[in-house]
Formats: sequence, C-alpha cells, structure tokens
Amino acid sequence: MEIILLESIDRLGGLGDLVNVRPGFARNYLLPKGKAKLATAANIAEIAERRAELEKHEAEMLKAAKARAEQLEGLEISIAAKSGGEGKLFGSVTNANITEAVNEKGIELEKSEVRMPEGPIRLAGEYDIDLHLHTEVNATIKLTVIGEED
Repeated sequence: MEIILLESIDRLGGLGDLVNVRPGFARNYLLPKGKAKLATAANIAEIAERRAELEKHEAEMLKAAKARAEQLEGLEISIAAKSGGEGKLFGSVTNANITEAVNEKGIELEKSEVRMPEGPIRLAGEYDIDLHLHTEVNATIKLTVIGEED
C-alpha cells in the first residue's frame, strides 16, 4: 500500500516521503494516528501545498524533544521493589514503572519512549535506561532498583 508520510518515522522515512508499507501497518497504525495519508493524486497535491506548515510543525516537535532531553539527561531515579536473597526481585521493573517515576519528578514521559531491549529488569542494581524522544533525539537516565527484603 502506497502512502505519504506526514511526519518523520523511524526506519520508514521523512516528512512528505512516498513509501510502500504493508496494508495492516497503514490501516491500523499510520492512518488512524494521522501520521500518513493514502497516496492519491489529491493527497499528493495537498501535501505539496501544506509542506511548509508540516515542516514547521516537525521543527517544533524536534525543538520540544530536545528541551525534554536536556531535562532528562543525567536524571537519576530510584525504584524500590520487593526482593528475595541475592537481589532477585519478586516481580520486575517495566517501562511503565520507569515512566511513572519520571513523571513524579515533574518531567513528562510516555511509556512508549522508554527503550528496554533486554526486557523488564528482574535484579536490583544500577541501570542506564535509553529514552527515544524523537526520531533524532535520544536521552539516557540512571535507574537504581532497590531490593527490599521482607
């Protein structure tokens, strides 16, 4: 399915690019979220006319993401979790827990922006957590997981 991107999307393309994607990805994610439009002649002409407006919006989003990255860079948070011997947690620390801890500090963060390629954290200790705020903006925070034994 051929679509026109209305914003930059990781590993897909930039603003105004004409790309071919699977129909389910377009129908279930890109089109409903307003990230793309079908590549019809009318939509291509509309995007060409609105390109300056869309580029301005993209620049504002990038500027906001960079400002948030400056706030987040070097931030240290700690999360307490019940643990057994040797620091093994009785549950796990997920991206939702990290998002909640950062939001309590007064900095806005969404769950989808937290990158945890190894999956949830299951051991007490210190971790560097990568945040993906925009296609061009990343930040790193320090997470300390404190194991509380009963």
